[in-house]
Amino acid sequence: MKKNIKNLVSITAVLLILIFAICFVFRHELKTLSTLKEKSVGVYTMTYDGDYGFDEFLETGASSDSAIEAFVTKRLLHGLPIKLNVTDAGCTAFVSKNEHNDVVFARNFDFSYAPFVQVHTKPKSGYASVSTVNLSFAGYSKENLPSSGIGINNFLTLAAPFLAFDGMNEKGVCIALLAVPEVQMTDDPNKITLNTTTAIRLVLDKAANVDEAVELLKQYNIYFSGDVDCHFLIADKTGKSVLVEYYDGGLQVVKANTNYQIASNFIAYKGVNIGEGYTEFERYEKVEETLKKNCNSITMEECENLLNAIGVYDEIDKLQWSVVYNLTENTGRIWPHRNSNEAWNFSLTK
Repeated sequence: MKKNIKNLVSITAVLLILIFAICFVFRHELKTLSTLKEKSVGVYTMTYDGDYGFDEFLETGASSDSAIEAFVTKRLLHGLPIKLNVTDAGCTAFVSKNEHNDVVFARNFDFSYAPFVQVHTKPKSGYASVSTVNLSFAGYSKENLPSSGIGINNFLTLAAPFLAFDGMNEKGVCIALLAVPEVQMTDDPNKITLNTTTAIRLVLDKAANVDEAVELLKQYNIYFSGDVDCHFLIADKTGKSVLVEYYDGGLQVVKANTNYQIASNFIAYKGVNIGEGYTEFERYEKVEETLKKNCNSITMEECENLLNAIGVYDEIDKLQWSVVYNLTENTGRIWPHRNSNEAWNFSLTK
């Protein structure tokens, strides 16, 4: 009997040590997952704890989705595999002022289906930011969704810092990707390569203004995940904005020639206006009409109504989320689909 008790105590001690070791190794991941909150079906918020290894990633970059998958699997998921999945999307975004003369950056994201998580990050060697992550990119679907808190099915959400589709940092820099029909560019063999979502992470973590964002992007080649070609609308709290496109051999900067700037799913460089053949020009014109009518001043309610109105409806409703970032105040408002009644306000803590 004494021997059995002694063995039981030994086994218990080993198990406790093992549990403690696992909790220590996964302490940042577990703390992060403990903040995962479901706002509504397929809609989440999360605050990332600790370092997600982006500086380490920048040392080598990744020239394919499989390379990003390998890095994230090893660095963030401790061996749990992830499969990136991107399909075509149509979006609209614009930069303007509100009634208080604050700089606002508004965007909606149209997609076949995209559960999403709003992620707050605060890296030691970068700027704090808030970003919106398309969780279908991480392999989630209507039939396979995470839940609030710590759960084995939630671990893929830890890849979120590498999967941002739009966001704002503490310096008041904002960026969003939008699909375009084509790109024309030549890679520099001396440059490291990033994909579209890690290019967004680069800007959010490292850029203090639009000029810095453009110079950072110029330092890297870029490939487009899932063969979905994109351009980026970037703005800062001064009101400066640019559209970065990869066309005519390389990175091109399209500057705003008005008090606002609008982006949709067509190439704007030198006025070529190459679109996808759907509603990209109609959506652009609707935003421009609204901004001109309001003398480049738009309230939050007007932003909500406009974004809900221009969301793509193509047999099914494709509007997945809309978000308005206030770059002056480092605040914002976000909501799923066209459900403004489910919106929540957020702020970015430096």
